[in-house]
Amino acid sequence: MNSTVLVNIFRFIGLLTLQVMVLNHINLFGFLNPYPYILFILLFPVNGNRAALLVSAFFLGLCVDMFLDTSGPHAAACVVLAYVRRNYFKLAFGVSFEYQTIKINDRLSPERFSFILMCIVTHHLILYLLEVFNLGLIFSTLLNALYTTIFTLIISLIVIYLIKPAKE
Repeated sequence: MNSTVLVNIFRFIGLLTLQVMVLNHINLFGFLNPYPYILFILLFPVNGNRAALLVSAFFLGLCVDMFLDTSGPHAAACVVLAYVRRNYFKLAFGVSFEYQTIKINDRLSPERFSFILMCIVTHHLILYLLEVFNLGLIFSTLLNALYTTIFTLIISLIVIYLIKPAKE
C-alpha cells in the first residue's frame, strides 16, 4: 500500500472524526455549523483515481448523514463536489493543471483560495437546498448557505494549515 493511500485513509478518518465528534456540536447563532470534512475531497490527489474519489466522497457524506440522522443531502453534495472538482481545478489553475504540481495545502494563493471557495460554495448550496427542499424559503436558505460558507471557509483554512506537512 503506497503512502498516498495511507494518507488519504487517515485524512478520511481524521476529518470524519473531527466533524462528528467536535464540529457537529458547534451551532453558532442557532444555524451556523461548519463542515470542513469536505477537505478530504479538496485535498484528494489531483491525478488520483476519479472513481475512488467519487466512491469515497459518497461514503464520507453517507457517514456524516448517518451521524446527523439526515436523509442523504451530505452524500449528494459530496458526490456532486467530487464530480465537479476537476472543472474547478481547470477554472482556478488553468487548463494545464494536470501537469502542475498542485498542493492545496501549500501557501495560500489566489488560485488556491478561489478553488477552495468554489468548492465550499457548491457543496453548501447543494446541501442546504436539499435539506430545506422548499422554494418558499429560498432566501433564508441562501443566506444560511452564505453564512455557513464563510464559517466553513475560515475553519477549513485553519485546518489546512494545521495539517500542513513539515518542510524537509
